[in-house]
Amino acid sequence: MVSLWLYSGLIALVGLERLVELRLSVKNAAWAFARGGKEYGLPHYRFMTVFHTAFLVACVAEPWLLARPFPMPWGFGALGLAVLAQALRYWAITTLGPRWNTRVIVLPDAEPVTGGPYRFVRHPNYVAVVLELLVLPLVHGAWLTALVFTVGNALLLRVRVRVEEAALGAQYAASFEKTPRLIPRA
Repeated sequence: MVSLWLYSGLIALVGLERLVELRLSVKNAAWAFARGGKEYGLPHYRFMTVFHTAFLVACVAEPWLLARPFPMPWGFGALGLAVLAQALRYWAITTLGPRWNTRVIVLPDAEPVTGGPYRFVRHPNYVAVVLELLVLPLVHGAWLTALVFTVGNALLLRVRVRVEEAALGAQYAASFEKTPRLIPRA
């Protein structure tokens, strides 16, 4: 029972972190729009916000409703991977600076960002999201949540990555033609 409360607290902290990220996103969107930024993909973005909110609710609901035990030692391994996902997310966010956003907003004539984690993959933030949606539920044995939201996220990312890469255009494509989308090369 103690582990369920601790896990629920962890998910609450992740939810709080998402609210802080949304606030940063609003600030960065204003910055981008003031510089002529144009937004793409609004229909899927609305779905994405509901999807990610449902994910956090499911993370807590499954262990409580289905009495999932804390899976020693796998739970600690999953927690470690969740922390790594957060580190990757913040590396991507700090590398992009004010250009980072939860929305697809493209600045006219802006050079593609190719430093930081973008040296290894085109979409490091999405790699962090994929990892998080897989392992955060597994911290407390919520394998159904991990399965459903990992598959759902894969479908959502198919749309999101296409919209984003099309919006970023030819200069982006040329800059990243040899860089893998999500899985770094050895």
